[in-house]
Parts: sequence; structure tokens; C-alpha cells
Amino acid sequence: MIEVTESAAEKVRSLLDVDGKVKTHGLRMKVVGGGCSGLQYQLSFDDDLAESDHQIEAFGVRVFVDEKSALYLVGCTLDFVDSLQDSGFKIDNPNASSSCGCGESFAA
Repeated sequence: MIEVTESAAEKVRSLLDVDGKVKTHGLRMKVVGGGCSGLQYQLSFDDDLAESDHQIEAFGVRVFVDEKSALYLVGCTLDFVDSLQDSGFKIDNPNASSSCGCGESFAA
């Protein structure tokens, strides 16, 4: 469903480890309405896995996706980039038909 790169998993693990939550929490990926193009990604840490959620395990971390968001995230790749020009989580989504100039939102 979603591919999580080793770099992204390492960053998630390090952020969760700061609060001692590696074993109890995962990263929740969600698509919500908003932004210039109509849809935005939302990333947060969560320990509440709903029955209808999809769970992906990669490189020792869990990623949760609700059923509605899964429709927009199928086939995407979550990466973490840390370079001189760019830093942060990056989502490569083949379902996005367009995105805004700032890269904060997309249309599907």
C-alpha cells in the first residue's frame, strides 16, 4: 500500500524515541481537505489503531492509515530528506494529479 524508506523509518524511530514511545506509537498518515489544491497530508504520532485502519510495518516502525486516506495514498512513498537545500518528510504520490506551487497541497 505505502512504501516507507529506511531514511523515513529511522527519522520516525528517532522522533518517537525522544519521548520513549517507539513500542507504543506509530506514525499516522492522513489526507485532509485544505490548501491551495484541495487536499493536504497530515502526519502525527498516534497510539490508537482503529479496526478499519491499515497498518504498515517498515524497518521497525508502524505507519497507520485510515480507510478514507488510504484511497489517496495507495502506491505512495514516504521518504525523509536532510540536505543543504531541503529537509523533512517527502511524500511521492502517484495519485496526485497536481500540486500547488509551495508543495503543501495536492489534487487527486
